[in-house]
Amino acid sequence: MAVLVTGGAGYIGSHMTLELLDAGERVVVLDDLSTGFRSLVPAKAVFLEGDIGDQALLHHIIHDHDISEVIHFAAKLVVPDSLLDPCAYYKTNVSKTQALLDVLIENKIKKFIFSSSASVYGNPQSNPVAENAHLAPLSPYGRSKLMVEWMLEDLSRAYDFSCVALRYFNVAGADPKARSGQSTHNATQLIKVICQAALGIRSSVLVYGADYPTPDGTCIRDFIQVTDLCRAHLAALHYLRNNGKSDVFNVGYGKGYSVFETVEALRRIAQRDIKVEIAPRRAGDPAVVVAENHKITTTLGWEPLYNNLDDIIRQAFAWEKKIQMAPDALCFIK
Repeated sequence: MAVLVTGGAGYIGSHMTLELLDAGERVVVLDDLSTGFRSLVPAKAVFLEGDIGDQALLHHIIHDHDISEVIHFAAKLVVPDSLLDPCAYYKTNVSKTQALLDVLIENKIKKFIFSSSASVYGNPQSNPVAENAHLAPLSPYGRSKLMVEWMLEDLSRAYDFSCVALRYFNVAGADPKARSGQSTHNATQLIKVICQAALGIRSSVLVYGADYPTPDGTCIRDFIQVTDLCRAHLAALHYLRNNGKSDVFNVGYGKGYSVFETVEALRRIAQRDIKVEIAPRRAGDPAVVVAENHKITTTLGWEPLYNNLDDIIRQAFAWEKKIQMAPDALCFIK
């Protein structure tokens, strides 16, 4: 029996593969390498290059590798890009996910974990935001995630099929053992961008809006360390294996930091000057999004290990320095 990790050559997917292998699981990674890196997939995992919408390939993978569960990360995930090209987001995030789910139902794969997002909440009416809050995504990216959540809810009612959707807040940091990290050169995650500015890879950090209704005028986000996030997936896997019912859980720490606070923390830790430029607000950016995480801690028994912004920044900065010192790494070729 093996766990299929779609998008397992990407930032979060590669960390999930490490977490599963560390737990003694057999892992098969499926990734089209459009944004992922083959070098991030551990040698102990089976790697297959391909598209999640290729149903013939999926049938072969399930039968050839005795797949028992699927953890689904493969998706497009840049909010501003989704506003410019919504069709691409609905095709990849919704249509191809539906193609994947069709194959799973046909092959009686009964356990599925979905990579959702706090973007389904839009601009929350209050914070911290709980799972039963009003859902009003502000972007095609957020809507695509909510559409899949709706599909999963319907499938779990119609078939012998159990699923967990994990709504991530802002994923950051790197593997504490420095085996993986955010490797996409033009990634848009705030801490990645600030690390690159600290190393001179970017000339400055663009802050999109300093006139939000927050203490310093910049957006506030709940940063979730990537290994803690993957540990939440592992907890969800155990929950489903123990006959847990389909459900949705936030994955965040319940504390937010503003953009300016995050920049200042990296300045202090890296001891580097970081130039900041104020840009207009971006469409689709809520002012404050902070998780209520009581449900995941009580139902799944998830306990954070890396709930410290300074540690998250140190991990991210160490990884950024590491990949900049390795010009022969795959991430520099792509």
